[in-house]
Amino acid sequence: MKDFFASVKFKVLLVVLVLLAGMMTYAAANGRLSAAPEELLGAVMVPLQRVTSAVSSAVEGFVDKYVRIDQIIAENEELTAENAALREQLVDYDLIKREVEQLRQAWEIKEEFPDRQIVNANVIGRDPMEKYYAFTIDKGSRHGIEVKDCVITAAGIVGRVIEVGPNYAKVATILDPSVSVGCMVSRTGDIGLVGGDGELAMEKLCAMTLLPRDTLAAAGDEVITTGEGGVFPKQLAVGTVKEVYLEPSGKSMVAVIEPYEDIESVRTVMVITEFTE
Repeated sequence: MKDFFASVKFKVLLVVLVLLAGMMTYAAANGRLSAAPEELLGAVMVPLQRVTSAVSSAVEGFVDKYVRIDQIIAENEELTAENAALREQLVDYDLIKREVEQLRQAWEIKEEFPDRQIVNANVIGRDPMEKYYAFTIDKGSRHGIEVKDCVITAAGIVGRVIEVGPNYAKVATILDPSVSVGCMVSRTGDIGLVGGDGELAMEKLCAMTLLPRDTLAAAGDEVITTGEGGVFPKQLAVGTVKEVYLEPSGKSMVAVIEPYEDIESVRTVMVITEFTE
């Protein structure tokens, strides 16, 4: 018995009895003795309820995170598939929009020049090392395209075909020195040749050579094709004059031309396969 009174169990029991006696005394002093059992029960149960609630929330979280994982994965896969389908629809829309715009531009040219046969094409390749911005299109001999055919956009002339396969063609641009186009300054009527220049090509510009020394051509003048040579039809827009200077020999003038079309970034073109002018 002496060992029991000296044990930890006895000390804990003594503390509990003292606490109970204190609570009973406090309740009696405040006229709440009858409510003491309830308050004691509340004091014990509230912490237990909090623990129970926390455990319940943890269990629900576990269920949501692990038990429903298959459902979540399925929903994610469904959303991924829907996003892929929407992206495909957007690509189709862009392609259709581009084709419609090409047809509209070709129709406008046909309305003005009924004799011209036009093939719409898309740029499908570029050589990053090609300093004159040559490119490949997705139409070729199967579509009636031949070497030397003129390549344009609604904005203006782009270049000419230099190689043809069954379903592709390579195009040299007017920034290439190998391309030469008979042109005229529309305001003054002065005639010259527009072609590429190695230095000007770095600025996406070309040159109009063989202008007469007394030319009145000036910055801002429009340059169009004359139709000479039979490669490019007449009255195609080429670009505008940026400046005019005397060429080194002193025999003629040179005009720096800024093409209407951005040769470097052109994405769709029209190939004129036939014309009678």
